Amino acid sequence: MRVDFYLLDADPVEVVAPLLARKTLEAGKRLSIAAQDADLRAKLDRALWEREGDAFLAHGGASDSNAARQPILLGETTTSANEATFAMLADGIWREEARGFERVMLLFGEDRRQAARELWKAFSGEEGLEKNFLKQEGGRWQRLG
Repeated sequence: MRVDFYLLDADPVEVVAPLLARKTLEAGKRLSIAAQDADLRAKLDRALWEREGDAFLAHGGASDSNAARQPILLGETTTSANEATFAMLADGIWREEARGFERVMLLFGEDRRQAARELWKAFSGEEGLEKNFLKQEGGRWQRLG
């Protein structure tokens, strides 16, 4: 499993999530996006439709009847109802069910920085787990660790 820690100190989650979602789809993968807060899920829903101009990102809710057909699912928790192998934790909150995914993107802001730091330490030395820390510098994501 690979966990990428994305520090959101330049752009908000509703800007970053669609960019990472597009990259996921371009890699031929399906994605599960988790956010506990309904308002955040609504922002992400709008962003996935609007952020990338004319090329919207097809998606649906994890509890929708057609969830299995959607390349991207939004829900309170991560789900593989669409056979997703990538998960995005858009609210910066770790969920143990994320361990079932090939790659997990943990997006967090300053308010969740300490929790992310503690998770990073908890993952240290864990066999079979690759972790990366990414931060925006000059508009591009740079891997720092």
